[in-house]
Amino acid sequence: MNGATSSTVLALIGVLLGTTGTLVGQHLATRAEARRDRQHRTDAERAERKEAILGFLAAAQQVELVLDRRSLGLPASEDPEDQKLHDLWLTKKAIELVCSHTASQAAHEYTTALHEHLRNSVSPERPAKRDCRHAFVESARAELGGGPSGILR
Repeated sequence: MNGATSSTVLALIGVLLGTTGTLVGQHLATRAEARRDRQHRTDAERAERKEAILGFLAAAQQVELVLDRRSLGLPASEDPEDQKLHDLWLTKKAIELVCSHTASQAAHEYTTALHEHLRNSVSPERPAKRDCRHAFVESARAELGGGPSGILR
């Protein structure tokens, strides 16, 4: 091989190595970006589920407060019970939109139990209100990635 030919071959090898390095670098950067995007979407979905769960629990707590006041013989608050019940059913629908079927079903059971207690129409075959609440809290923990006694992030 003469000098011109070896210079050309070395230049082509350099171009080939440079192109290969660029392509590998772009591939790695694309994979890292895709991973970051998946993590961002996962975090956003979890935050949305957490917000729905906390909203539902807040509405359920308002109905529980009405039931507690009633059981203690205290006067009713100025907020209408129907509005609290409406808010509870509405937040239950948010659970249905963003959470799993298991969490949605547990929220439905808890909402139905609270509704029946508030309307004084509890059926004997219905699970106890606290059991429904416990089932919902456990499904919410699972939904958010916490174990039965795990700390929710």
